[in-house]
Amino acid sequence: MAANNEQRYLKLSGLEPLVVTPDSNFINVGERTNVAGSKRFLRLIKEEKFDEALDVARDQVEGGAQIIDVNMDDGLIDGKEAMVKFLNLIVSEPDIARVPIMVDSSKWEIIEAGLQVVQGKCVVNSISLKEGEEEFIHHAKLIKRYGAAVIVMAFDEVGQADNLERRIEIAKRSYDVLVNKVNFPPEDIIFDLNIFPVATGMDEHRRNAVDFIEATRWVKENLPYCSVSGGVSNVSFSFRGNNPVREAINSAFLFHAIKAGMNIGIVNPTMLEVYDDIPKDLLEYVEDVLLDRRDDATERLLDFAETVVGTKKESKVDLSWREEPLQDRITRALVKGIDQYIIEDVEEARQQAAKPLHVIEGNLMTGMNVVGDLFGSGKMFLPQVVKSARVMKKAVAYLTPYIEASKDKNAKAAGKILMATVKGDVHDIGKNIVSVVLACNNYAIVDMGVMVPPEKIINKAKEEQVDIIGLSGLITPSLDEMVFLAKEMERQNFEVPLLIGGATTSKAHTAVKIDPQYSQSVVHVNDASRAVTVVGNLLQDESSVQYKKSIKLDYESFREKFLKRGKQKEYLTLEQARKNKFQIDWNPSDIKKPNQLGIEVWYDFDLTKLEDYIDWSPFFRSWDLHGKYPNILTDDVVGEQAKELFKDAKTLLKKVLDEKLLKGKAIFGLLPANQINEDDIEVDKDGETFIFRTLRQQLKKREGVPNIALADFIAPKGSGIQDYMGFFCVSTGFGTQELAAEFEKNHDDYNSIMIKALADRLAEAFAEYLHKEVRTKYWGYAVDENLDNTELIKEKYRGIRPAPGYPACPDHLEKLTIWDMLEVKEKIGVKLTDSLAMWPAASVSGYYFAHPEAKYFGLGKIEQDQVQDFAKRKNMKLEEAQKWLAPNIVD
Repeated sequence: MAANNEQRYLKLSGLEPLVVTPDSNFINVGERTNVAGSKRFLRLIKEEKFDEALDVARDQVEGGAQIIDVNMDDGLIDGKEAMVKFLNLIVSEPDIARVPIMVDSSKWEIIEAGLQVVQGKCVVNSISLKEGEEEFIHHAKLIKRYGAAVIVMAFDEVGQADNLERRIEIAKRSYDVLVNKVNFPPEDIIFDLNIFPVATGMDEHRRNAVDFIEATRWVKENLPYCSVSGGVSNVSFSFRGNNPVREAINSAFLFHAIKAGMNIGIVNPTMLEVYDDIPKDLLEYVEDVLLDRRDDATERLLDFAETVVGTKKESKVDLSWREEPLQDRITRALVKGIDQYIIEDVEEARQQAAKPLHVIEGNLMTGMNVVGDLFGSGKMFLPQVVKSARVMKKAVAYLTPYIEASKDKNAKAAGKILMATVKGDVHDIGKNIVSVVLACNNYAIVDMGVMVPPEKIINKAKEEQVDIIGLSGLITPSLDEMVFLAKEMERQNFEVPLLIGGATTSKAHTAVKIDPQYSQSVVHVNDASRAVTVVGNLLQDESSVQYKKSIKLDYESFREKFLKRGKQKEYLTLEQARKNKFQIDWNPSDIKKPNQLGIEVWYDFDLTKLEDYIDWSPFFRSWDLHGKYPNILTDDVVGEQAKELFKDAKTLLKKVLDEKLLKGKAIFGLLPANQINEDDIEVDKDGETFIFRTLRQQLKKREGVPNIALADFIAPKGSGIQDYMGFFCVSTGFGTQELAAEFEKNHDDYNSIMIKALADRLAEAFAEYLHKEVRTKYWGYAVDENLDNTELIKEKYRGIRPAPGYPACPDHLEKLTIWDMLEVKEKIGVKLTDSLAMWPAASVSGYYFAHPEAKYFGLGKIEQDQVQDFAKRKNMKLEEAQKWLAPNIVD
């Protein structure tokens, strides 16, 4: 048993960690990579179409699955071979491999084969006492040795647990054996307590749901640190064919099971209704069955079910809420994001209040507390919360003159938080979203904007006496800025917690690089919903000391394991890596001289041409709505909110395009190029030579797998073949800042964030459009290309478009050479900050490689010998090279 009150959480990982804490939302397991759960996946595996099978896995991750279940148990498949092959393929797909894997099989040999190749910390599904205690212990010891977590089925020598008592009996026995005999970490145990169908008509099945719920509650109260899982759709199996009833049963069951402690499960989002949206009459019948509240519950639900087959949801404007009491009206306006009536309601509240400040502390915060509770419980989504903030700001702006007139200026906030995007970095969408969400939870926000030097952050924090400092950054140099600031805060004896967030940040970087520099709390926050919980825990007087201690210990433990894991990897010397370079059989027929050599500038591009090239999926992700466009619009969990957000985005986009509110500019060049000195590329611009330095993978690969550098895709000078390379920069950001500022002036954070998100999407669409034009016209090596937008997004075309700062070339330094060669700043006005971020932020730059064998890859970690070589090739000091390459240097 775990001693004391140590915080012990289930910790899984793919490329990224997944820590399951009491504050975590329900963890959804995707089962479409289970041959028993998907006919399509089974067919693809049988036909050995593993590339398409990987797309199934990718769709699940993009659709929000936090763990993917991989099962190859089929009589016509070599399960062991298929499992090993598929898991090995997943490793090479970072967008899939970032989530943990559930290795699922009824055959131990398949599970063990999967454990031997799976990346990160996985989950085994499953073991049980079915074959007796001896085999159970044997398998558990092996799983522990492999470092995996395990699902334990409620099954023993007698059979499957089908009532409350049997579930408890088997769970307790399994737990005692695992924890006391095997010394298995209790936090790595996940019980599957068997979800069976309800409303089957058989009396013995009446308590199927309620027994599972009660057993879950018992496990959480009596078996410390364990998790509870299950396949939710089983509960509604009796109503297959009647989706409205199935959705209601699944949703209501999940609602009660989660309240009891179920925290992991296989859930098909398309078979869920939002609990609060289930019609009250249907909900009563469903819960009568689930909770076994009436002897005739099944018959009543069966009769009622016939009346709801194919029922459609109705949508109409309902203003009856305007007749409700004042507080209810204010709360509804905040929850629904309705600002039409907030001024008159706030004025009515002001007339009734002793002081205008009381309206904020009373009426408005009462409503915002409801918003916070709904968001925290997953019943509201991020775009709705930002709309709530818009209503709140409008109300506060109206009240401000009255507050100032009464000299009653200091509303009591839950805490004061400074937010800043660090020096050299211009990206702030994520920071702004977090600021809005925290403000909705009654935290006072001091927003310092972008490109903020560390000394200004330090001085402002002292001046405002803030309770927390939050740092954001998107580009890799921002990571060093955060480390420096942590060191400076330590030197100046700061005691306030430090929050770290942004696209390039991670728990690993925070734990390994930042946390050791600052003796106070440092916490990585990867989404807006978690920020509220983290800040609340840090600032709660009673429990914050214990929480801060647990975070510090967690990061220390993570750091030790991370560094140990890093040392276990083998790396080649740079000389060895170069000998194992990517080999191309250079043939002049593969090289196409561009139709138009030289540099071209577009000063005022027609942005209406880009609408069809927009990839909308990342847009929804920026608002914390996870799913793939267009499927996300019909998703039963987030579909309604996604449709509303999409409608608002299209409305603002139409205004932008119709009124030419943003300006698009581009510059690109197609120039003669050859590989020189193994890893460099020499480019000729009108007789002037420019050298681009590339970096080479050094991780030791399996036999036959090369260590790649981008220079490998350009013909060596010694081959006698003249090759070519492209360079570009596009921007749709001119005008964005002014529009955002105008929205902010009107207290409209929703559209301020929206315009930045749209500008980013247009910039990416511009990069896609320009690349297509280059391939088909200006370079002309793909004149017959005919791809739709979906195929363009999936990069089905020949050639690649890597960018400095991204996986294949993670250092940003080569941007300087692009800017110098193309004269980007002089020609189109896109500037580079000290950290080489582009300004305006909605800009994209990079290279064009045309060879048929050119492909994307990740550099990974490199050794010091390459850093030294790189510094020498760049003619810079070693310390400077180490600074720019730091995130990729082997620790």
